[in-house]
Amino acid sequence: MRPTARSSKYNVEINYQYCKPPKVVLINPKLVPNFNNEMPEHLYPGEILCLYRPIYGEFKFSELLSETIIPWTALWLYHYESWHNTGEWLGGGEHPG
Repeated sequence: MRPTARSSKYNVEINYQYCKPPKVVLINPKLVPNFNNEMPEHLYPGEILCLYRPIYGEFKFSELLSETIIPWTALWLYHYESWHNTGEWLGGGEHPG
């Protein structure tokens, strides 16, 4: 996956079992701290990318992963790259707690 033409190439793993939320993990390159030595806050335990908040029903099991999880992953990676340059997560949303 490559979020933009200038982006790095990323390998991600999508683990999806019916009726359970999909889990997306960055395989290569591994997640690394930014210039402030901070890890991104938009992660669930196990370095699962926080693409949406299940409590808000943003992902529905009737929807295609190609129309939800895959583009959301590309957007997350875009914001991850921006966060490395700015130190600020510009993608909005909530940090999982």
